[in-house]
Order: sequence, then C-alpha cells, then structure tokens
Amino acid sequence: MKKIFLLIILQYTNQLVFAQQTVEAIRKQAMTSAQQQDFTNAIQTLQQGLQQYPDNLDLLKDEAYIAYLGRDYQHSMQVGKTITEREDADVQSYQILGLTYKAIADYKEADKLYKTALKKFPKSGVLYSEYGDMLAQYDNKHGAVIQWEKGIEAEANYSSNYYYAAKYYADENNIFWSCIYGEIFVNMESLTKRTEEIKTLLLSNYKNVLSKQSNIEVLKSSGTDFEKAVAASMSAAMETETGDVSPEMITAFRARFLLNWSNTNAHAYPYRLFDFHLQLLRDGLFDAYNQWLFGTTINKNKYDNWVYTHDEEMQNFTQFQHNVLFKMPAEQYYGHN
Repeated sequence: MKKIFLLIILQYTNQLVFAQQTVEAIRKQAMTSAQQQDFTNAIQTLQQGLQQYPDNLDLLKDEAYIAYLGRDYQHSMQVGKTITEREDADVQSYQILGLTYKAIADYKEADKLYKTALKKFPKSGVLYSEYGDMLAQYDNKHGAVIQWEKGIEAEANYSSNYYYAAKYYADENNIFWSCIYGEIFVNMESLTKRTEEIKTLLLSNYKNVLSKQSNIEVLKSSGTDFEKAVAASMSAAMETETGDVSPEMITAFRARFLLNWSNTNAHAYPYRLFDFHLQLLRDGLFDAYNQWLFGTTINKNKYDNWVYTHDEEMQNFTQFQHNVLFKMPAEQYYGHN
C-alpha cells in the first residue's frame, strides 16, 4: 500500500513538472514568433496553449503583451482587463495593461489602473516609475515627479525612478537633486545607453555648480536640513577655478567636499552615495571613478590617454565596479517635495 501511495505521489509530481515545462515551451514558441514580427502566429500559439491550460496567468500575460507589441490594442486591453480583475494579478499584469492605455493615450483609465495597482503593490518601484511616466506624457510633470519620488522611497534600488527624477530636476534647474539622483542612477545602471545620457547631464550640472555658486547658496538658506548640510560642505569646497572644466577639476572639488562632509555632517545624515565616494577615495580609486564618470563626455581622446597612462589604476577600478554592487539603503531617503 505504501509503495502504491509513493508511486501516485511520484506520478503526480512528474505531471506537474511536465505541465510547467509544456507551458514554458508554449511561451517560448510564441515569443520566438513575436521576435520575428509574426504576432498573429504568436497569439494563435498562446490561445492553443490556453485550451490546454485554461486561465494560465503567464500565457494570458504573454497574449496581452504580444497583442500590445502587434499594436492590436483592443485585444491587448480586453485580455489585460481580464487579468487585472483576478486575485492573483501581479505587478506585470498591471504593467501590460498600463502600457496599452498609454499607447492609446487613455490617461484617465491609466490613472485609475495605476492607483489600483499601487494600493495592491505599494512597494513596487516599477509601478511608480511607469505611473510617473504616464503623468509626464499627460503633461503633468509635477505629478510625475511625486510618483518617482515615492518610487525611490518605496523601492530604493529600482533605477528608473532615479533616471526620470534626475532629468526632471535638471529641466527644473534643481541642480542639487539632479546631481544626486543622476549619480545614483549611473552606479545602479552603469552599462546602458541611459547611462551615457545621464553622464552628459551630470557634466552639465557640475559645470553649473562650479560656475554659479549662487545655486548652492540658495540651498544653504532655504533647503531642507539635509540639503542645507550638503550645500554647506559644497560651499566650503568651492575655490576660484579658471580654465575649462576637466575631470581633474571636478575630482578636486568633490574630494574637498567629501573631506568636509565626513568631518561635519556625515554622522547626522548618513548617505550611501557619499560613503561610496569616501570608500573610493580611501582605496585610491576616486580619480579613476571620476574619469569614468566625466572623462569621455568632456574629451574622449584625453580620457583614452589618461586610461593608457593609468592602466593599473583603471583596471583596479573596473574590477571594483564589477565586484561591488551599489545599493541604496531604504532608510536613507530624504524627502524634499
């Protein structure tokens, strides 16, 4: 009797494994067709799979997403609504329907969708990011940055909220937060096209910082406590600079800031970005880091020459960058909106 029972359990387990593999095979086949722009065949593959596995969430999400890719927004919306009404709807379910609403510019329905989704998933950085993106498309930029800030606070290590917020603050001439969020972003996402975009933005920000001390003085008098503390250390680090802005000039300014910060406000306002800079400074990697951050944007030929003449230093930094994952602690969010 015991052997029969074990055989039944083994058979049942094997069936579950086989079923999961079969679902994955269906999804893979459909995605292969979609990658070849054969959206009709991809949808047919998924619908055939759903006959065998009715109401399978993964197959339904793929159907909604592939319909979206094929610009069959009505189909995508129909399936997406069905999915998001389910108890087991996940973050991705809401994402797909949100993409469809944005594609047809139905911002009213998208707004309701994201609010519902965030009630269910209040810690989802991606939902805040995409909600903010939708509001920005609807020309509600202030509403958008509020969502990106909430996303940073809720899920500190989801990079896209820093990306969007850095660009927003640059447009609003808030160099302070554009610098901070932009640099956090490039350390979280260091090898994408967006990285190069934000590096260019950071260089523009630092040119403004070094040429217009008034930007810092405003924060010293009217910012939040954290902003005032950082601005005071930045102000103390200022020196009269002449000539074109170079990585060396920026590095020297930032090093002076770090020394002042560590002696004054680092304990009262712990912040991972500044601790990371201090770690690089102690390890002799701060010059290489700033060359990586600003050098190619300022002058690619000079950067290449610097790398050639500092080969070991750059190799050590590159190894450090690959081995050390930059993460922001959740408790180090300093509100300012």
